[in-house]
Amino acid sequence: MAYQAGGQRPAPRPVPESLEAQAYLQDYAALLEAVPFPSFVLDHRWDVVLSNNAFASLFREMSPHPTAMPGDNFLRFVLFHPDAGTVLGEHESSWCLPMLAHFAAAVERYGHDHGLQSIRRDIAQDPIMEAAYRQGLPHWIRAVGEQAVAHDGAVRPLTHPDPRWGATDCRVVDETPRTLQDMGYTRMTLVLRETRPARSKARKARHAAAHLRVVPAAEA
Repeated sequence: MAYQAGGQRPAPRPVPESLEAQAYLQDYAALLEAVPFPSFVLDHRWDVVLSNNAFASLFREMSPHPTAMPGDNFLRFVLFHPDAGTVLGEHESSWCLPMLAHFAAAVERYGHDHGLQSIRRDIAQDPIMEAAYRQGLPHWIRAVGEQAVAHDGAVRPLTHPDPRWGATDCRVVDETPRTLQDMGYTRMTLVLRETRPARSKARKARHAAAHLRVVPAAEA
């Protein structure tokens, strides 16, 4: 995990300099609150710029963590929070690996970004996570195809703490308007579906990075 590996809390997120951009984000936050599903705005480091109450409700039972809270940095949450698998179903294949794939692409594009390099160092300090990133991820992409790493349109399992939803699926929808895109932000919404039958107990929540199983035994 990041904290155990010596990771530090992410630096405060910069606020847009122009008053017009700040006003836009303030109004956009009001728009997010009108959405009944978890919805959030991210920058290229996966720092959460805006989120709504439905997002907070989905992750309301997460225990405190110094570096990987869902409302701070969503990538760190998915990869490093020990409770992430209690909400994000099929945590490894449906959430961790697609996020690692997007992270790898971001590192190629923004290689010198300090925030991304900090995440990369924390991955490197976890032997299992590092093996998954270097060896397991390419193997997984070859096995499932490039479309598996796409966020927009993906249907992924999750377990909502509200029993009215419970164990269900969500469709991940990228609905980024041009103005947010020009600011370097992305908006994601998790469109929840009606409750489905409970999944098999064999699909246990992932409680630590050491539970990653993507790396073939010969390569781990």
